[in-house]
Amino acid sequence: MKQLFILFMLVIGGLTPARSQTGTQQHRIVLQLTSGDTLVHKNLMKQLRNILDAAPTAQIEIVCHGPGLDMLMGDRSVVADKLQERSAQGISFLACENTIRERKLDRALVLPSAGYVKAGIIHIVERQEEGWSYIKAGY
Repeated sequence: MKQLFILFMLVIGGLTPARSQTGTQQHRIVLQLTSGDTLVHKNLMKQLRNILDAAPTAQIEIVCHGPGLDMLMGDRSVVADKLQERSAQGISFLACENTIRERKLDRALVLPSAGYVKAGIIHIVERQEEGWSYIKAGY
């Protein structure tokens, strides 16, 4: 019986959220951006600021695919300056290589602060499997 109790406590202990060194919950958030709407891009930058204000140690990734990749394209991004600022704060912006290929986009135009993933949707699924919280960006 004692062994069963210990096993139960280990399982329950494994279900508690990760904590940062300050004792607060360590958030890991992956956001999916599929919208080419520039108002969505501007709003996302505000949301990221709000997240960091409330949880400065949060790990955040923005996965851009489909029309959402426009936010990372130097020739059409309306938030390039804010994106650079957020990137300097530790937020990762990731461009989907499948979208680049399918839309025949010039990879050289992707903002230099962005990283790449082979398949945006698979990266999101992998993050969810690792326990990251998922948020769909947009309206």
